[in-house]
Amino acid sequence: MRKEKRELLEAHGWKVGDTRAFLALTAEELDYIEIKIVLSEKVREIRKQRKLIQKETAELIGSSQSRVAKMEAGDPSVSIDLQVKSLFALGVSREELGETIRAELMASAYR
Repeated sequence: MRKEKRELLEAHGWKVGDTRAFLALTAEELDYIEIKIVLSEKVREIRKQRKLIQKETAELIGSSQSRVAKMEAGDPSVSIDLQVKSLFALGVSREELGETIRAELMASAYR
């Protein structure tokens, strides 16, 4: 948020904070959530790059179309295990997966 906008909101009595403070998350909990989100985005990105529909993706990973939809939407019921297994099934290398997670953690460290 721009400094001017923040100051204007605070001047009018609004309390401005971030997601972590609002939800009272620890740094570890926030990192976990951010990793789940980046993995969800990566599944969608790879699926689209490969020009697959969700049903085809589900068949590749041994799951259902609705589960793929939940995975891409960042549904909390989807485990990181399933996200990682899905990315491997879609052809993502361990190095690319590691770089995806590393980039997210580095980005969040500067927020």
